Amino acid sequence: MTDFRPRRSVLYMPAANERALEKAKGIASDAIIFDLEDAVSPDSKDLARAQAVAAANSGDYGKRELTIRCNSLDTPWGAADIAAAARACVSSVVIPKVSSTAELDAVSRALDSAGAPAEMGVWAMIENPTAILDARAIAAHPRVAVLVMGTNDLAKELHVRQIPGRAPLVPHLASALLAVREAGKPVLDGVYNDIKNAEGFRAECEQGAEMGFDGKTLIHPDQVAIANEVWSPSESEIEHARRVIAAFDEALAAGKGVVQLDGRMIENLHVDGARRAIAIADAIAALG
Repeated sequence: MTDFRPRRSVLYMPAANERALEKAKGIASDAIIFDLEDAVSPDSKDLARAQAVAAANSGDYGKRELTIRCNSLDTPWGAADIAAAARACVSSVVIPKVSSTAELDAVSRALDSAGAPAEMGVWAMIENPTAILDARAIAAHPRVAVLVMGTNDLAKELHVRQIPGRAPLVPHLASALLAVREAGKPVLDGVYNDIKNAEGFRAECEQGAEMGFDGKTLIHPDQVAIANEVWSPSESEIEHARRVIAAFDEALAAGKGVVQLDGRMIENLHVDGARRAIAIADAIAALG
């Protein structure tokens, strides 16, 4: 069974804010994005870059997956961001507003030129109509490890209102999900802006999980616990998954071609789903 790396909660942290970086050490998010882009003013870019690399290399963030969101290569800071990130202890660089595989090729060359490990990936942010239309090619790019939905920019580009239930965005989110699943890679849902509205945030997390997202990007530590809960298999789901696998294995051992559990037919696809649920639970437990 495939090994899963939990990304239920992926927290953006402004890398220019030393206090925020220190606080992040005690936040139970599965992953952290040290942000050099939107959350950092132009006059703080150099400071943010240095602090992001120092934080990533500190070893103070436990088993969390660490990434750095760089500025695009067509900005004055992008090349230096990528060169610095290549020397940091991060799994990937997060690249905003990706619109083509040519951009990803350029990022990949920049990483290689800077001496990045071959396994260092790219989290490609899908934030505009071109990216949605080219999501299949972007997701299939060999350097892309994860797709990240940038729903704020996408809504702005599409001139749609961000309303509860996200009806105007759902078709575009589904298009990206289709592309990512074809490529066999993870995809993260976009941020939720109303940090005081826990009920609304939970509803959007549940929608994202139901749609098939692997987790959610977050803008505030208070959102972490809900995201972790929503994207974690419950005890009853794990118990049912174990029963499904046991019933299927027992039937195979007995030479039976038909398997039933609680009055329902069980097929290979149900067993695959059960094994996936257990693998996710085991990966979450391994985080400690």
